[in-house]
Amino acid sequence: MMIDFKMTDQALLRLIGERLAGLRLARNLTQQQLAEQAGLGLRTVQRLELGEAATQLSGFIRVCRVLGLVENLEMFIPQPTVSPMAQLKQAGRKRQRATGKNAATAKPGKWTWGEPA
Repeated sequence: MMIDFKMTDQALLRLIGERLAGLRLARNLTQQQLAEQAGLGLRTVQRLELGEAATQLSGFIRVCRVLGLVENLEMFIPQPTVSPMAQLKQAGRKRQRATGKNAATAKPGKWTWGEPA
């Protein structure tokens, strides 16, 4: 589904959450691993992926809407792509879990406040 200005805030939050979950799975990270690396709590990551994010993200969407930038979120959080081999292995099933093993070759360390990105 493409992001457009006609979507409600709730629909946008849900879609962003789904895309974040898809990107996390594509990197073979568990929610716990993502939370640790981002310096967040597990429940925060779960809420983001469910589209139940805090008001800061809702406010962000509202500002983007006012400024006419909602369609630009498509570039900001692109829809995850699956390789043809992965599609064959999944046989049409949607991936729902990450093993946490064999994550991307360049594993970022745990980020903490005050460190450069």
